[in-house]
Order: sequence, then structure tokens, then C-alpha cells
Amino acid sequence: MSSPTETEQYIESLIAVFQKCAGKGGNKYNLSKTDFLTFMNTELAAFKKNQKDPGVLNYMMKKLDLNYDGQLGFQEFLNLIGDLAVACHDFFTWSQKYI
Repeated sequence: MSSPTETEQYIESLIAVFQKCAGKGGNKYNLSKTDFLTFMNTELAAFKKNQKDPGVLNYMMKKLDLNYDGQLGFQEFLNLIGDLAVACHDFFTWSQKYI
């Protein structure tokens, strides 16, 4: 059996991070608001630190919670990761044009 590819390792890592953070609020398959805030404070601390609006995390949780159950499932979590990755890619692409 061959070793996992770089992409497969990243997918495994995303799953592991989600599973590590999920469940503290009761449902091991979802991030409660508390789980989400813990995730943001530990895994995306630099992002959180650079936010000027103190309510940004509550706003993000509300926007990501597509089924309005007060929790983030794995798909909703991946929407966050994807949106952040796109924003970073766009920034780096833009900055390369103007530097």
C-alpha cells in the first residue's frame, strides 16, 4: 500500500481537527458554538487576533450555520475552511500583481 498523498494527508488533517474540536458541547458530530470558538482560538488564533470587530466570530457562526441548528456540521466547517482558503489565495494572487 502506498503512502497517502499530500492532498490525502491534508484531508485527514482536516477531519482530525474537526473531530478533536467537536463534541465538547454534547454532539460529537458537530461543533457547538463553544466548540467553534475554541477551534477559532486555537487553530485560527492569528485570524481571530487580527479581527477588529469583537462580534466577528458570532457573525461567522451564524452565517456558517446553514440549517440554523446552532451547531456546525462537517460540511458547514468545510465551508469555513474553503472560504478562508479562497480569501488567502485571492490575497496572495492580488499581492503578486502589485508587488
